[in-house]
Amino acid sequence: MPSTARAASGAATTAEWPPRHLPLAAPFPVRSRADIARLAATPLAQALPARSTYELIRNAALAFGDKAALTFLRDGNPDTPPLRWTYAELLARMHQTANALHALGLGPTDTVAALLPGCLEYHLAHWGGQAACIVQPLNPLLTEDKLAALLQATGAKALIAYGAPEDADYWAKALRLQARVPGLQHVLRVAPHDEAPADAPVLPPGALHFQEVLAAQPDDRLVSGRVIAAEDVAACFHTGGTTGAPKLALHTHGNQVFTAWASVVTQGTNSADVGIAGFPLFHVAGVLPGALASLSTGAEIVIPTTLLMRNREVVRNYWKLVERYRPTVLAAVPTMLAALANVPLDGADISSITYCRTGAAPLPAELGARFERLFGLHVHESFGMTEMAGISSVTPRGVHAPAGCVGFVPPHAQVRIVALDAQGGASEREVAPGETGMVLFKSPNVFPGYLDPRDSAKAFTPDGWLATGDLGRLDEQGLLHLAGRAKDLIIRGGHNIDPGMLEDALGAHPAVQTCAAVGAPDAYAGELPVLFATLRPGAEATEAELLAFASARVDEPPARPKWVAVLPALPTTNVGKIYKPELRQMAAVAVVRQIVAGQGEDAGAARIEPEAAADVAVYLGAGCTDAARETLQAALAPLPVKVHLRDG
Repeated sequence: MPSTARAASGAATTAEWPPRHLPLAAPFPVRSRADIARLAATPLAQALPARSTYELIRNAALAFGDKAALTFLRDGNPDTPPLRWTYAELLARMHQTANALHALGLGPTDTVAALLPGCLEYHLAHWGGQAACIVQPLNPLLTEDKLAALLQATGAKALIAYGAPEDADYWAKALRLQARVPGLQHVLRVAPHDEAPADAPVLPPGALHFQEVLAAQPDDRLVSGRVIAAEDVAACFHTGGTTGAPKLALHTHGNQVFTAWASVVTQGTNSADVGIAGFPLFHVAGVLPGALASLSTGAEIVIPTTLLMRNREVVRNYWKLVERYRPTVLAAVPTMLAALANVPLDGADISSITYCRTGAAPLPAELGARFERLFGLHVHESFGMTEMAGISSVTPRGVHAPAGCVGFVPPHAQVRIVALDAQGGASEREVAPGETGMVLFKSPNVFPGYLDPRDSAKAFTPDGWLATGDLGRLDEQGLLHLAGRAKDLIIRGGHNIDPGMLEDALGAHPAVQTCAAVGAPDAYAGELPVLFATLRPGAEATEAELLAFASARVDEPPARPKWVAVLPALPTTNVGKIYKPELRQMAAVAVVRQIVAGQGEDAGAARIEPEAAADVAVYLGAGCTDAARETLQAALAPLPVKVHLRDG
């Protein structure tokens, strides 16, 4: 591999064949398993000569220097002039970022953390940061205790934070974190867009102005001369998905480069594409199959304000923004698609959109059908996870598959479907073709493991396959269909109930916006199926009506829901996934409340609340007698959930 400085010049030697300065491109459209096999026939080293995320973006910048790379929207008004960076400007600032971190003493094994909203500089922190060291994206909505623990776990030496309060109070958090984390040597303040230099605040000792530090650095090369290997760690993402406490997943440059390539060749991403960023950049979906894949091909990314799709003005004006910026790709999580389904077109021209895709959570069948009816856009599903650098399978443009189908596994990746063992984990027995089991992967983008080796032990099977925890099947066309998380299965007396079946049943009701099925604890059956739902704006429906509607559409009597609860909103993660652990705990609280109410006033319960670790706490009033307490304890004891009786 040539030195970084020589590679940046675009010169190719005979030792560099195929040329390492070419941007990524899809050689042909993918429409079938045969097309995937055709791509896989070319050795990966030949199809993908780039080894680092820096190379990918540098190659695109050399090819598309004057073309828009990033467009930032100051607000949700389509008429407000945006800010734009070309590919040449992005590469120059990436060089400056990497050089600034190098000057601050950070090397390839050191970590810089990013505490930023949706902004242009996030791309400098990610890609310039990865050219110098390891990048740790932080979810700004986590508690400070959790953020401090994450920074301490990686030994982060620097933190890049946004200078405006916004809704997460980034800069104030950063200064407090600096005081709490001993190894955090440098905190760099990113000036908000359009902040005049005269308005910049005086910073306390140990804090630096990000833009000033960059301005002092060369913008045409990596001063370090670093040659980045595919095996070098590029990033450290915290992950917990919808199943538990966050863990820290390591990504190599090779992992991320493969994800970009796989996304490009399967989706047909090209330099004519424009996409409005729909995922936050602390999440793999926004960073890798979203941003890196686009920036590797010369495509344009529109950043819809610092709040991204959490900006209500952006959502309200979304179709007008489409008409103004002419995106070719619409990408968003299902909950955001549900919100957009309530936004009228009002005559907006959205004909530029040629590809609509979703991921990060299951797509309800009715929502996909509604989106297609309203806007003429078929929703293509993809499947990804942090442990696979954001992409596991893709439904390409032009392949119209039913809800639950997440497309083809990329070329050079392998998939197996195995039966569950007695504990709900992956067994060694492969299921028959078409049968459902746990999905396992081997692929160039499977991560090397978590930062804590104890977490890694559970991630892989003994023979080295990544155990996803997701249930799925492969059809005769080679398409992967998901059937939910193994942990989300509702198990009623040994009868496995697919929550997606119940969600599809209730989701067909015209008043339902979103819904989710979980298991409510039951002393006899272990779990009983229940549903939570939100209603469309202006719609009305009683819980009894929804229960009858859903039950009539579920053929198996044991799978019919016991009750439906309507909520103002379903709990979600910061990327819009419905957070089922919280719903399961809400169901447990409802069951406990019903049992307590059945004990009469003698129980004396003042309140019933969820508690940590999925437990439930019952706070007893001063008038509760010892006898009543014992009776209540006996009534609650058979439940398969921990219930704590507390004085209250």
